[in-house]
Amino acid sequence: MKSLLLVIAVVFCLLKTVVAISIDIPAHGQHCFYEDLAIGDKMTVTFQVGEGGNLDIDFLISDPQGRLIKSSARESTGTHVIEAAIAGKHTYCFGNQMSSVTAKSVSFNVHDMQKIENTAKADIDPIEREIRELADSIFAIKAEQEYIVVRERQHRDTAESTNARVKWWSLGQLVLLAAVCFWQVVYLKRFFEVKRVV
Repeated sequence: MKSLLLVIAVVFCLLKTVVAISIDIPAHGQHCFYEDLAIGDKMTVTFQVGEGGNLDIDFLISDPQGRLIKSSARESTGTHVIEAAIAGKHTYCFGNQMSSVTAKSVSFNVHDMQKIENTAKADIDPIEREIRELADSIFAIKAEQEYIVVRERQHRDTAESTNARVKWWSLGQLVLLAAVCFWQVVYLKRFFEVKRVV
């Protein structure tokens, strides 16, 4: 019983923080966020565009000196991992500069904030190593599930939009058909009317 409680306590201690954020980026806009990292710390940023235009966004990560570490253009989803070479405030930005009209909705996670510890990897207990691997797998599953939720929302919105268009198109055809039928009846009545001159 004590070992089970110990394992549960270790799992809760090893759980890494996951920050899930959704933001709206206007046309020609850019939103930046900052993370304080020490040398050797790892950070993973996962994002997906939920709605807006072609569902693409620009992404970049820069170090405290302003040098570009990673960048990607016009991605709808992405995962970027960095290991800090310089201690300080690292910047990651989502840009919508290429869009002139459409705002974009972006959901992203910052996870795997691994702070480098003084202990060597060989000194880590095998159970602790397994628990860390399990925690990493859980966070990967969570990120994938969030991506699936965003995709489901996109597909549902597309289906609802298509259904609305089909409904209005059908109603328009019904009105047009009724008007054509009415016009044909009136025209045929006039055709068979006999005009007498008295």
